[in-house]
Amino acid sequence: MNQNPNRHSVRRIVLPSGRSIEVVRFHEDRGTTRQDLHVCPDCSSELVQPVAWSEAGESKWELTLRCPNCLWFGEGVYDHAQVERFEETLDEGLATILRDLQRLTHANMAEQIDRFTAALHADQILPEDF
Repeated sequence: MNQNPNRHSVRRIVLPSGRSIEVVRFHEDRGTTRQDLHVCPDCSSELVQPVAWSEAGESKWELTLRCPNCLWFGEGVYDHAQVERFEETLDEGLATILRDLQRLTHANMAEQIDRFTAALHADQILPEDF
């Protein structure tokens, strides 16, 4: 496991216009253990997702989990603390996705504005266009 606290990954995304941007994600190295529900026991992917869940007694939850990377399925009963950590991890992932979506939306809008401005300067926008 990488012990570097500043671990990051870079993903290059090509927009429909052909323009590309790089999205950099910084990962906190938390020293995952077998109790981390978001880590696949087969392929070590950190993308395990809950498929179904139900209460299984006082402060216990029965979860069905799935890994989208290797298609592993697993079921188990987990205590409240484990499920709460899993939920926090899922919330962090959702926040990351929403930030990336905002960056992509901004980049797409900037590209559209650039094209519209260029069309205006070239007198290619007519009243009939509106």
